Order: sequence, then C-alpha cells, then structure tokens
Amino acid sequence: QVQLVESGGGLVQPGGSLRLSCVASGIMFRIYAMGWYRQAPGKQRELVAVITSAGRTNYTDSVKGRFTISRDNAKNTAYLQMNSLKPEDTAVYYCNAPQAPISWGQGTQVTVSS
Repeated sequence: QVQLVESGGGLVQPGGSLRLSCVASGIMFRIYAMGWYRQAPGKQRELVAVITSAGRTNYTDSVKGRFTISRDNAKNTAYLQMNSLKPEDTAVYYCNAPQAPISWGQGTQVTVSS
C-alpha cells in the first residue's frame, strides 16, 4: 500500500525548533526526490524544501538558513529540521515526491505561537 505518514509537529514558541518525519511505504523511496510542503489557513500548499535521490537540497527563500531537509533511505524516511521558527511558519506540513506525487498523507500541524 502506497502511503506517506508525517509526524513530529506541535506547538512551539517563536525561536524554537521541531523535527518532522515522513515515513513512506509502498514506493521505491530511494529513487525519488522528496519534498516537504506546507499549507497555512486560507493559503495554497507550497513546496518549502526538496532533497534529490542524490542528496542535493533546495529551499524556498523564506526558510533558507533555518530549515534542513534530510533523508534516510534505509528507513524510507525524510526529515525536516526546523530551527528559529516564526509565527508565519504555522501550517500543516506534508511530504510527497514532487516529480511523481502520490496520495497525500494526513500531514502534521505546526503551530508557532507565544
């Protein structure tokens, strides 16, 4: 069964950190580029970070220097380390394969608030 399961979200104060995880099943994980997306209330889903199968990374400008995407192919898992969080990072975070999207998971809620 093809499935993506995100976890690790929560409520954090501005300046805090969170580490998100995305476990993929039913796909040949290691050959896919993986991305982290987010969707804030009333806004479209946006791609914030990508990691290729070779480990190259790219970020949207608003998270550069604060977020780090990584992957562990042995565990079929992608990660997003988020530091120096800001209230505008509040959103539901999802993972998917940007070049071969599969069914979206349930996402994980990240709320940055004091």
